[in-house]
Amino acid sequence: MRVVIFGATGMVGAGVLLECLDDPRIEGVLVVGRHGTGIRHPKVTEVIHADFFSYDSLRDRFARCDACFFCLGVTSVGMSEQDYHHLTYDLTLAAARAMVAVNPRMTFCYVSGLGTDSTEQGRAMWARVKGKTENALLGLGFKASYMVRPGFIQPRRGVRSKTAWYHAFYTALGPLYPVFRVLLPRYVTTTSDLGRAMLELAARGYERPIIEVADLNRLIART
Repeated sequence: MRVVIFGATGMVGAGVLLECLDDPRIEGVLVVGRHGTGIRHPKVTEVIHADFFSYDSLRDRFARCDACFFCLGVTSVGMSEQDYHHLTYDLTLAAARAMVAVNPRMTFCYVSGLGTDSTEQGRAMWARVKGKTENALLGLGFKASYMVRPGFIQPRRGVRSKTAWYHAFYTALGPLYPVFRVLLPRYVTTTSDLGRAMLELAARGYERPIIEVADLNRLIART
């Protein structure tokens, strides 16, 4: 498979990229970002892209990919609903529409979040916007679309969050992850497991489009 990753400099995207490098099913990885990852590997082609609302220059590259792992995301803390909608819904759909227009045979995997509101009517602003984004993606016409809703994600393999307070949070709670895994298995995962599960989605699919942590664990068990 050839895949494209958005957000590979972030915590989740970096974890997915590392799993792609180790997986023999992956022939090539197109990394699209505003900044380089610093990774040099025969599988990886990096494109520094400034405008995340226009992709005319990448149409030919998208046409050669089998799957997209969309791992871009921003925190809603301190952000208006209009701004969060622009950087979540508008940005994601701009990329997805560009891809489906040239390659509807792709599998699109979107990293959403635990608690996303599919009704788009709930009280939490971020959950409504994420739900609207998921619903739009599911209706675009890709061969398959999966909305991945992880909960607490423990970084692995040297991956870290670029957001300082997220990094501090994960560092502080890291020693407790084994306890969380036992007591709250439906709410916690790791960057490595998330990456492996998303690769399995791209390679073999799944019976439903909304992927909760329990589904991630089932996918990992298949590998």
